[in-house]
Amino acid sequence: MSVLQKIQEKECRKVSEIALNMAGNMEHIAKKSFPVAVKATGRFLVQKLATEAVQEIRIKHRWDAIDMENDAIEIAKKTNKAFRAKVLVMAIH
Repeated sequence: MSVLQKIQEKECRKVSEIALNMAGNMEHIAKKSFPVAVKATGRFLVQKLATEAVQEIRIKHRWDAIDMENDAIEIAKKTNKAFRAKVLVMAIH
């Protein structure tokens, strides 16, 4: 018998909120075991996933920029022109 099955239904109905880890099976277990509880994804997990997604996008754009600069360097070499890298300056107020 699982641990959750040992808890009386009356006690399970007292649980008002459950923090989930976004695994599909966990949501199913929470709904079945604690039917009246509000199911929420923990904010730290959401923040971690968002940070990872932004990092992936940042890395992709950085590699794209490196490829574009390498292409420009090659074109400059082939046309005997000087290559000047674009320097972006960010002003902080």
